[in-house]
Amino acid sequence: MQKNSNELTIQAPIQSGFGPRTTAQEALGGEDLSGKVAIVTGGYSGLGLETARVLANAGATVIVPARTPGKAEASVSHIPGVELESLDLLDPDSIDAFAERFLASNRPLHILVDSAGIMASPLTRDHRRYEAQFATNHLGHFQLAARLWPALVKAGGARVVSVSSRGHAISGMDFNDPHFETRPYEKWTAYGQSKTANALFAVELDKRGKSYGVRAFSVHPGSIVTDLSRNLSDDEMHAMGALDEQGQRVFTEYNDEFKTISEGAATIVWCAVNKQLDGKGGVYCENVDISQAVPADNPRGPGVKPWATNPEFAEQLWHLSEDLTGIKFPV
Repeated sequence: MQKNSNELTIQAPIQSGFGPRTTAQEALGGEDLSGKVAIVTGGYSGLGLETARVLANAGATVIVPARTPGKAEASVSHIPGVELESLDLLDPDSIDAFAERFLASNRPLHILVDSAGIMASPLTRDHRRYEAQFATNHLGHFQLAARLWPALVKAGGARVVSVSSRGHAISGMDFNDPHFETRPYEKWTAYGQSKTANALFAVELDKRGKSYGVRAFSVHPGSIVTDLSRNLSDDEMHAMGALDEQGQRVFTEYNDEFKTISEGAATIVWCAVNKQLDGKGGVYCENVDISQAVPADNPRGPGVKPWATNPEFAEQLWHLSEDLTGIKFPV
């Protein structure tokens, strides 16, 4: 991976040759990851589990942190090269403790995949009174990357993959009221804000990190029915097109948006390791390619909205995140 590059990656497809039906294994691009170390939050279920499995089978050592490692053990125990750890993204002390344990191992960190998250949950606040979707999906991962920064630099070429969503189109960042203290709480608006934050985090982290060999990407994996949708009613799932009239999950080869778990993890794996992205970063990706930038008023569909890649918003979110976590990122 290239260092000391001041060139911006264009937010436009590079014609990767892959597509919506590409699997995570195919997106790996035949990479041998022997000797590489990865951390995959949420790596014990859904997209995170498939990402962890593919990386580990390619030779990487994969650390999978979980709030309750005992419950996660059944999911990953059959995958050689996976280590379970303890981490609660809503608990700053837990994040610090996890990072300290990893740094004490003196290992470099080549890949950090921020896959864990919650979606469309009822209003919940952590002990800091922060809204839980924003605190879990963004602030927890911001703190984690900050604490793991020495290991990312030590890798001499690392990638951070922030799992965003097409849900970013629902809402940009409300910098004046990110925790819904004065505006009415709406679960999808909160989710959209957190996914916009995931994309903006990749923009600013890449800007600050590329001279150290640390590149960052955000990803829309596609719509996949996993445990992430546990807060949704059947009516909501029908409205999204994820369930048919018989209440069965919808998978169709003709629908680019709805994917199997292997297809959904493909863009994550591509951003984490594929050589097609060497020297690039700071972009939002989907369908195993860099996504097209689209106007703010573009109908909801493929593409990334301008508020999720705006460099001024990215810097503003960075400073807000430092203030809210009390952590000055060491970049």
